[in-house]
Amino acid sequence: MSAEATNQAPGRRRGRPRIDLRRLGRAALLGPGGARDRLSDAISHVAEAHRAHHPDADLSVLHRAYVLAESSHRGQFRKSGEPYITHPLAVTLILAELGAETTTLTASLLHDTVEDTEVTLDQVREEFGEEVCYLVDGVTKLEKVDYGAAAEPETFRKMLVATGNDVRVMSIKLADRLHNMRTLGVMRPEKQVRIAKVTRDVLIPLAERLGVQALKTELEDLVFAILHPAEYERTRALIAGNASAGDALAAIADDVRAVLREARIPADVLVRPRHFVSVHRVRLKRGELRGTDFGRLLVLVGDDADCYGALGELHTCFTPVVSEFKDFIAAPKFNLYQSLHTAVAAPDGAVAEVLIRTHQMHKVAEAGVVALGNPYAAPAEGADPAAEDGERVDPTRPGWLSRLLAWQSATPDPDTFWTSLRADLAQDGEITVFPPDGGMLALPAGATCVDAAYAQYGEAAHTCVGARVNGRLAALGTVLTDGDTVELLLAGGARRTPGPDGTPAEAGAGAGAGTTAGTGAGTGTGTAAGAGAGAGTGTAAGAGAPHDPVAGPSPDWLKHARTPAARIAITGWLAAHPEGPGVPAAAPRRPAGGAGAVPRAATRSTAASAVVADRPGAPVRLARCCTPVPPDAVTGFPVRGGNVTVHRVGCPAVRSMEAAGREPVGVRWGEAAECRVTLVAESFGRPRLLADLTEAIATAGAAIVSATVEPPTEQRVRHTYTLQLADAAELPALMRAMRDVPGVYDVSRGRHPAATG
Repeated sequence: MSAEATNQAPGRRRGRPRIDLRRLGRAALLGPGGARDRLSDAISHVAEAHRAHHPDADLSVLHRAYVLAESSHRGQFRKSGEPYITHPLAVTLILAELGAETTTLTASLLHDTVEDTEVTLDQVREEFGEEVCYLVDGVTKLEKVDYGAAAEPETFRKMLVATGNDVRVMSIKLADRLHNMRTLGVMRPEKQVRIAKVTRDVLIPLAERLGVQALKTELEDLVFAILHPAEYERTRALIAGNASAGDALAAIADDVRAVLREARIPADVLVRPRHFVSVHRVRLKRGELRGTDFGRLLVLVGDDADCYGALGELHTCFTPVVSEFKDFIAAPKFNLYQSLHTAVAAPDGAVAEVLIRTHQMHKVAEAGVVALGNPYAAPAEGADPAAEDGERVDPTRPGWLSRLLAWQSATPDPDTFWTSLRADLAQDGEITVFPPDGGMLALPAGATCVDAAYAQYGEAAHTCVGARVNGRLAALGTVLTDGDTVELLLAGGARRTPGPDGTPAEAGAGAGAGTTAGTGAGTGTGTAAGAGAGAGTGTAAGAGAPHDPVAGPSPDWLKHARTPAARIAITGWLAAHPEGPGVPAAAPRRPAGGAGAVPRAATRSTAASAVVADRPGAPVRLARCCTPVPPDAVTGFPVRGGNVTVHRVGCPAVRSMEAAGREPVGVRWGEAAECRVTLVAESFGRPRLLADLTEAIATAGAAIVSATVEPPTEQRVRHTYTLQLADAAELPALMRAMRDVPGVYDVSRGRHPAATG
């Protein structure tokens, strides 16, 4: 922009092709009235770089855009005194080198014309079409963003809205910032620092998310030189003092080439020097640096299979450093990055980091979304655009940008949005977790089950009651690690899959009542003898029951939410429901077994004639530790008083008594079908859970002898019921009915400590 200057700031990476600004400035001063070769000379650098990536590109539109830009900016100069046209030319060259398509380059040449000249958007639309006009308009809006501290939250929201549906707007902005950072030297020191801080806090993280590593790394070095000059000079001197460090990597590279050549895997093996910030980070991590620490090996192959083939050969012929292996091909990063990362030790002990990727992966790794071409172009014949992963279907709207736009529209407070966004951009670690039904979720390091729920289900995660991590039940606050399998449990067991528009769509059984853990009726302690408390009342919980309109997250969830998506959704729900999750109004339900039927406690013990012992006249009782019922395999043991206690064969008490030398007594089931059983229901706490469980028991025709509810632990509640059944054959159906109660995840036969005697 006109506020920037052309003097070069320290720290520019060597070897990057640079436009000759002074020579092009002289060509621009002559104007289009001069000879045709002068115009060609001014734009030839861009044309050459563009043709390298797009051999069949039509360059005429670039020439027309240059003519309009040059004539419009004629008479305008940068602070260095050079013609202003040199700036859009340099920005366009940066994008051309990254492989941007013609439309992006055209918009880049014109990106300052509407803001700084008399050219209007209507003129741009008329001469270059709607798409170029849209991009120029987006960049123009970005240029009006004030990065001052006071305006930062609201203006950055406007920046996202300006970007809208096309990240090519942001690509042009990043290239614009890179050129301005390269030419920041004549600015006042305090202004250099201000611009560098905004670049560090906002634009570099956005470049990372766009996957444009070539821009990100150079911006990092330029910011490093301005904000940390002493550390920068130390790093520069360290690199200069180890000019021969590349020889160690070159020797290993020769060995790698020989190994792959012998394995007949065509590959290019390159030595990639680390940029300044990377060397600085490695020094802080490892202390004294070795020669191989100043760079990495890059292995480029033809296809995915060759990536893994090359990896196998390297791990066979060299000693692999197992802890350094990462597979970003099977699980790409959120910014489209794919590679195999490993490290190998040479015979002399030197350790080299190795990146293995295809040529196309390398192009995307360097240029990110810029390398994906025109997103509006028709797909190749026979291609299935829907076959790509959801994060990569539309390169102009990667998943993270869609989420950013959703956050800004869902958060009325700009400061809240800004705080969440800065926290998200600052997270440089990432994990990948896997739902059991397929797919993957990319989450920041430190994310919890709460974050996974909102990442997978959006606002439907308000009804989440728990999770299984790697097959084991886990609290919603459980911190996830890379590679975990995460199954999110929603109220009523409902499963949701993304609908046609990407929003969660409900499938399967309807959800029941609220979900807040550890709150509401039925989560206290004590024993309920006699009639089941609350049975026969409450909203029916079964298939097709609608979501409770006031069911939602607990304020405690905010303690476990790490992602802006989760925090914004939870905060929004809590603000809309200041009373918190409520208990649904009671609704009548047709009772089982006649009008007004309520379970009553059984007043008599199980008949002794239900079990026959091979000891005539001996009183028989069922063991409370395992509560056997027909047709369980059973055995008996004599106890004090001449009684015979009947156990299930697999009861731990049986093994204890056998180990103690106790002689068993043969027992068998008689003709009586009535039985008493103890069942344990494991559930996630929620309002009305006790009432719903006792109602399910009553509906199944069982009588409650006693009920105990333990205090909730990590959002989980255990209910223990002793029940009287008229027919033992009804037990499986009773257990199924209890499991169908929303929030209940397991029902099992109870086990109590065996009584001695």
